[in-house]
Amino acid sequence: MQDLNDIALFAAVVKHKGFSAAARALNIPKSKLSKHVARLEQQLDVRLLERSTRKLRVTEIGQAFYERCETILAGVDAAEAVVAAAKSEPSGIVRLACPIGFTPMVGAILPAFHRRYPEVRLLITTTNRRIDLVEERIDIALRARHHLDSDNNLIVRKLGEARQFLAASPALMARIGNVTIDTLDKMPTLSMNEQHLSDTWQLNHVDGTKRDIPHQPIIGCGDFGILERAAIEGVGIALLPDHICGRGFRTGVLMPVLPEWSSDATIAHLVFTSRHGMLPSVRALIDFLADNLPGAMSRCTEIDPPAAMLEAAE
Repeated sequence: MQDLNDIALFAAVVKHKGFSAAARALNIPKSKLSKHVARLEQQLDVRLLERSTRKLRVTEIGQAFYERCETILAGVDAAEAVVAAAKSEPSGIVRLACPIGFTPMVGAILPAFHRRYPEVRLLITTTNRRIDLVEERIDIALRARHHLDSDNNLIVRKLGEARQFLAASPALMARIGNVTIDTLDKMPTLSMNEQHLSDTWQLNHVDGTKRDIPHQPIIGCGDFGILERAAIEGVGIALLPDHICGRGFRTGVLMPVLPEWSSDATIAHLVFTSRHGMLPSVRALIDFLADNLPGAMSRCTEIDPPAAMLEAAE
């Protein structure tokens, strides 16, 4: 077994491209570095570094050994981080980005998080735009998309899936009469598109048929709460997530419109930059959201959406 300290000091020399630079970075004498590297070479019985008065070159075997050493040292750092995290009580500031449509569910579970971790302070950005975690100094982003993030620089943790269904107030449906998939584009509508005066709903039938429905919404807004309120008040037909329209169906303030049609499933997931060196407070929030948010999503729907909506439509 080689001395781990010798390995770490050798890796520092290679990383800093010289004994002098490594000595300055580690704040130790250059002679000490030289002694440890020489001892490592002697124990391995190979030449890891070629030295001269002006230049240092890593040998071929030295480079291969260095790359393996980096893996070992990273593993040691990770093991020490596990111990430190277990000993450290989560505290400090955590920054979370959350889509507007998920704020009711996040809000419902956060009091329990605060009771469990009273020393953690949360700063929550609510937005539907894509967040750059590094640029905007966000620790965790909650996202709902049709596909999981494929950015290799991000760690992804899947939470669950949701769909969107068409909903309107009973009063509006009584006023406009029968609605079919072919007449839907002529009805008063509400949209998540807050940038343009036109929108297109991409809908799927239970038999697998797909239809694109272009329409001219009366209201375009990125906040599902506003669209839900407008739908309840009879302004138009809205395409709402199952956890929002489901509660309206149960209470009778909304009714299903074409319940056999829905949007593609969106995948709720958490993204964060790295597990390495993660603060206990950030880890605590990730684990808490992963453990509790899927339950909050299912409690909003309670029963299978298509079955509930077909029953409500009868």
